[in-house]
This record gives sequence, structure tokens and C-alpha cells, in this order.
Amino acid sequence: MYTVITVLIVIACILLILIVLVQNPKGGGLASNFSSSNQIMGVRKTTDFLEKSTWTLAGAMLVLCVIAILAIPKGEREGSAIQHQLENAPAGTVMPSFPTEPATTDGSATTSTGNPTQEEIPAE
Repeated sequence: MYTVITVLIVIACILLILIVLVQNPKGGGLASNFSSSNQIMGVRKTTDFLEKSTWTLAGAMLVLCVIAILAIPKGEREGSAIQHQLENAPAGTVMPSFPTEPATTDGSATTSTGNPTQEEIPAE
């Protein structure tokens, strides 16, 4: 089911691309190729058809995308792939420890800029 919906989405995308490329941004497009006004599909009818087909395909894509989200196959394992990897990690894995800030000779810590902390500044 999901594969069929995906194929329909791709077909709708290709058709939408082709219809948008046929249109002219100033309203000419395919209708500008007709020189006489008594054609079967005249100037106004061609632009109406292109506009309606654009809106129809865009709406169809929206509906198909929502249906595709609902039709995504649910696997046997639930949760994310990262959570699955964390649960199956080897037991002997040790997290690396990073060194902390160095202590001064009197036992108080300094900040990373080398400036003394608030406790180290003598009161005047």
C-alpha cells in the first residue's frame, strides 16, 4: 500500500512540474501559442485548465502525503534506531572521562581564563 501511494506521489510531482513549466508567469504560457480566438481551447480556456490542473495536482499531493504518513509500515521493533542501538550496545563500554579544571596550590579552583574566582579575590 505504501509503495503504491509513493508511486502516485511521484507521478503527481512529475505532472505538476510539467504543468508549471508550461505556464508563463505573466499569463501567456501555452495560451500565447494560439493566434486566433475561435480555437476549441481559446486563450482563456487554456489558462483556466492549467490553473485548475495545478491546484488539483497540488491538492492531490497534499492528500497523498497525509495518506502516506498514515500508511507507513510499522516494524516489529518500536522506538528509534538510535534507541535500539543503545539497548544492544556491548556491556563493557566505558564513557571517557574528561579532565576538570586545574586546582591551584591552595586547593581552590581557577576559571578557564586563568582569572581567580569570586572566592579567591580578597576583600578590601
